[in-house]
Amino acid sequence: MLQITSMSFWDGLLDTLYQWAIGELPGILILIVATIIVLKAFKVLINRLKKIITKRLKKKEQEAEFAETSKRVETLMNILHGAGKVIIWALFVMILLKKLNVDIGPILAGAGILGLAIGFGAQELVRDFLSGFFMLLENQIRAGDVAIINGTGGLVEHIELRTTTLRDFSGTTHIFQNGKVNTISNMTKTWSAMVFDIGVAYKEDPDQVISIMKQVGQELAEDEEFKEHIIEPLEVFGVDKFADSAVIIKARIKTKPIMQWTVGREYRKRLKKAFDENGIEIPFPHTTVYWGETINPLKLQIEQELKGEGRQ
Repeated sequence: MLQITSMSFWDGLLDTLYQWAIGELPGILILIVATIIVLKAFKVLINRLKKIITKRLKKKEQEAEFAETSKRVETLMNILHGAGKVIIWALFVMILLKKLNVDIGPILAGAGILGLAIGFGAQELVRDFLSGFFMLLENQIRAGDVAIINGTGGLVEHIELRTTTLRDFSGTTHIFQNGKVNTISNMTKTWSAMVFDIGVAYKEDPDQVISIMKQVGQELAEDEEFKEHIIEPLEVFGVDKFADSAVIIKARIKTKPIMQWTVGREYRKRLKKAFDENGIEIPFPHTTVYWGETINPLKLQIEQELKGEGRQ
């Protein structure tokens, strides 16, 4: 208590603080200023990179696609900015502790052990985040796409770093961990298509059928309501196979993303009407029973019984 109240104690303390201020304080101030400058420069760099990427994508993509891509770029740049800030501040703290003559060796060792323990406990979470990051980076799917994920099909509602949300046709919501997504089939990326397997009776002329199909496709492509959805005219590939009850003719219409089902339903409706107008038979499965010569009397007996019932 006497040492604290003595003048020599305070003189020594002030002298120590003065020496520290002369020797270390300028370096700490320079470190703080340098860190602020690096943070500002890093932010400017991220914004500049974002503008460059967005500008290039705007030239390549259509307006509807560009809006969604801009969101994806924004998300990725924010992740990159956040990770960069963490690294810069971590370096600042380590250099500051070194300036204050604090031994950072045990701190780094402890942080390494802690990070290793967290890594083992949260490796699935880390895997989900990394998978989500690369899904966004590679533009595998986007919100609004119709996709099949791990065998389940539906509309992609949300894509986040950890999970992807899918809603199927019945309205059921499916949530997938990004790290456990093994297969993705995007049905609406860039463009879509509806493939038709049209079955007609064996007695029909394939050339006539193909001509009617092309005519209906052309009328649909010129329709004011549907022409904006169709990218390319109907392609008829010809006779694809001989089925049990029908000759199968394969065709395809390319449409804008997610419009293939709307266009496909309308084409089938118009084609059915055109086939009816031209007498083209769309067969249904049926079976022909052959009795054989030895049991012809059975046929006669059935007919006679039916005639007898008719008289009654």
